[in-house]
Amino acid sequence: MVKVNDNYLKLPGSYLFSTIAKKVNAYTAANPDKKIIRLGIGDVTQPLSASVISALHSAVDEMADAATFHGYAPDLGYEFLRKAIADNDYKARGCQIEADEIFVSDGAKCDSGNIQEIFALDNRIAVCDPVYPVYVDTNVMAGRTGTYDPASERWSDVIYMPCTAENNFAPELPKEVPDLIYLCFPNNPTGSTINKARLQEWVDYANKNGSMIIYDAAYEAYISEADVPHTIYECEGARTCAIELRSFSKNAGFTGVRLGFTVIPKELKAGDVSLHALWARRHGTKYNGAPYIVQRAGEAVYSESGKKETKELVAYYMKNAAYIMEGLKSAGFDVSGGVNAPYIWLKAPNNMTSWEFFDYLLENANVVGTPGSGFGPSGETYFRLTAFGSYENTVEAVDRIKKLSI
Repeated sequence: MVKVNDNYLKLPGSYLFSTIAKKVNAYTAANPDKKIIRLGIGDVTQPLSASVISALHSAVDEMADAATFHGYAPDLGYEFLRKAIADNDYKARGCQIEADEIFVSDGAKCDSGNIQEIFALDNRIAVCDPVYPVYVDTNVMAGRTGTYDPASERWSDVIYMPCTAENNFAPELPKEVPDLIYLCFPNNPTGSTINKARLQEWVDYANKNGSMIIYDAAYEAYISEADVPHTIYECEGARTCAIELRSFSKNAGFTGVRLGFTVIPKELKAGDVSLHALWARRHGTKYNGAPYIVQRAGEAVYSESGKKETKELVAYYMKNAAYIMEGLKSAGFDVSGGVNAPYIWLKAPNNMTSWEFFDYLLENANVVGTPGSGFGPSGETYFRLTAFGSYENTVEAVDRIKKLSI
């Protein structure tokens, strides 16, 4: 008799953003005359840049000619893109990351979920709380998290690192030593960051204790403060304790195009086993490579015109973030984030729970955000708004919220 992977049955409810979509769809069906403004999911709204579009068109033309046609991509990515990434994202910042240490994929979400596959099931994981749900859920699916306690909303074998107002939404070094440490800066969902000196403490901690840091830097393009590192490899010793995940989704607007990469230095090992070789084996077995036309589009992001356009795109969304921050502060909300990240983290008013505020905002302002409790127990009573909407919709959404009697 066929049996299922019982670990999937341990997952509580549906994926956070699926639940939000169901609620919004139900409200929209019941209120077809209402204009819903979505500032919930972190999906971009502005079109791809001219350089990217030009590269896509050129690559499509190549695919129409037998002499320049490309079939399966190299498992680990085309050399032209890997070199562009190494030169512009790492060597330009003084980090000695080589092209063959970069593994191209179709986005950071799949890599952040799949990376745990190369580690043993008895490894203990540590996550920030609140946290991007994929880190925990994929470890649940693998059978690494123990049992779920509905009362505390925690897994028995997960080490939680609370990120609260008291510690400026940045985790403390865990007293109980984990094997795998998930860090995301600038942070999703809180928008918080840490400076280089603090990140160096994490690297030193991991090297001292034999831990591995899985570092999600998907939002590094939004960093505006000089002392906030863009990559963990700016820290001494990171090559022996850290894997970095990156994405083209939020900096270049590739959410609908799909492109990302993982960096694994060659000297990174678990015992005597090379993690670079292990991930290459896994990647080559389970993945046929990102499409040629998409990788050419990624390469265009690093052209001189592409860099300029990316900065303009980031500035557009950060203008939205500033408007949300200023508007909500003037309305009396307790807000954070929005300086080095496109996310604004706010305290729900009047002792509302996260989901109560979600419902209130949807019904009274027709604005969609994301309940903080969906990111973990420490997110309860908090709420996330994204700056990825159009500027016009962002202004209208904030103005609607400011008019509420709360």
